[in-house]
Amino acid sequence: MSSVLFLVPGFPLVAALLDLLEHQTVAAFSRFAYGIMMFLAATFGLSIIVGIVRIDLSPHPPVELGYSLTMLLKGVASFAGGYGFALLYNSPERTALAVGLLALAANEFRLMLVDAGMALAPATFFGALAIGLVALLLDRRLNVPRITITVPSIIIMVPGVYAFETIVFFNRGQMLEALQTLASCSFVIGAMAMGLATPRFFSKS
Repeated sequence: MSSVLFLVPGFPLVAALLDLLEHQTVAAFSRFAYGIMMFLAATFGLSIIVGIVRIDLSPHPPVELGYSLTMLLKGVASFAGGYGFALLYNSPERTALAVGLLALAANEFRLMLVDAGMALAPATFFGALAIGLVALLLDRRLNVPRITITVPSIIIMVPGVYAFETIVFFNRGQMLEALQTLASCSFVIGAMAMGLATPRFFSKS
């Protein structure tokens, strides 16, 4: 499940949300259609493997590590994800480094909120809000479009596990579990969109 998360078409899906916020409906639906087709292709392939191998999707107990070490490893993974996605989208080295640091800070902030007891969706909203606010400053300083900063930074927050689990559970006929994961996925994606949208009101005021 973790290895297949890189197949989630995060860029077109997040870019589609941003297009909707700017009332670019045609472009948004085009991106959504492309992203959904890519996502369904990945999930159907995963569902076939899960059905053949009978992979257990029940959550496993976390690895017993100290809190500081756990957050350090998550920070490294967040930086690598943001930096790597920025390079995949042909961002210059300086921009990719800034995106990696922004993804590290925002995702660590989001995870600490979750660890403090906050639900995942509102924690994701505040993480996305932090990315949007910092992007307001970086896009002018780095002289790059804001989307090249916000999208690679926030892709690490895309609830790919919930999305994949939804399709697999539906395929197995486990409707209650599928609806639960679908609701969680929808709330987190909505929180991402609202978090990125809020700074745009500040920039236009």
